[in-house]
Amino acid sequence: MKEFYTSKRRIEIDKPLIMGILNITPDSFSDGGLFFPTDRAISRALEMVKEGADIIDVGAESTRPGSKSISVEEELDRLLPVLRELLKKVDIPISVDTRKPEVAKICIEEGVEIINDVSGLKNDRMLELAISSKAAFIAMHMRGEPEYMHKLPPSENILGEINEFFLKLLSVKGLNDRLILDPGIGFGKNVNENFEILSSLDKLKIGECPLLIGVSKKSFLGNFLGREVDERLPATIAANLFGIIKGVDILRVHDVRENKDAIEVFYKLMKEDF
Repeated sequence: MKEFYTSKRRIEIDKPLIMGILNITPDSFSDGGLFFPTDRAISRALEMVKEGADIIDVGAESTRPGSKSISVEEELDRLLPVLRELLKKVDIPISVDTRKPEVAKICIEEGVEIINDVSGLKNDRMLELAISSKAAFIAMHMRGEPEYMHKLPPSENILGEINEFFLKLLSVKGLNDRLILDPGIGFGKNVNENFEILSSLDKLKIGECPLLIGVSKKSFLGNFLGREVDERLPATIAANLFGIIKGVDILRVHDVRENKDAIEVFYKLMKEDF
């Protein structure tokens, strides 16, 4: 059984955890603008808790392909009103999706238990914060930056690149029991590379760390099937269930109830002796 620690608790993973995505941005690829006002964001978070989310991941800066970074001040202006209300109203861990150590530090001080860094702790100050704080950190592999990652040529060895990145993080002392690893599906990888990563999740060098994937409604599924964003839920669930077979511990999703139901049925069939 995998486990990890946050600043407030020890989390055992006896069944894959669902991380519900709460985008408080005007421009995210799937739900940009839907939960931008604070009251809508809180309502959606509470709804995801009722649907069975184990973690809520709040993001105030879009990292979709071609997106541009916003200032620390703007990101905090979006985040803090939502976080302060959420931390009063929910008992499950709150995660913040940010690449900025200044934002991460303030969020941890507010009571956030997990920082989801899509830039993979490459910033030295973010790495120092990960080591010195008691929060859990998700480190994701990303090729390039959101502004131009969709224009990158294919990797010569995408699995080797991800494993090298993971092994470097696993060598950092004092972080392992709070570290969650994410291969970064969709971030600087083409359609074939994303499918290669999914098919080879069990070959990734993750040590004892939990493995997280985020495939929810992503463009590689749409490009493969010829489906628009709002037509990609069945493909998302299929990819997530395959990920579980390959050892995934945490699934980051937009549609909590549907993915939770799929996991419950999957485990009923896989784990019980009839």
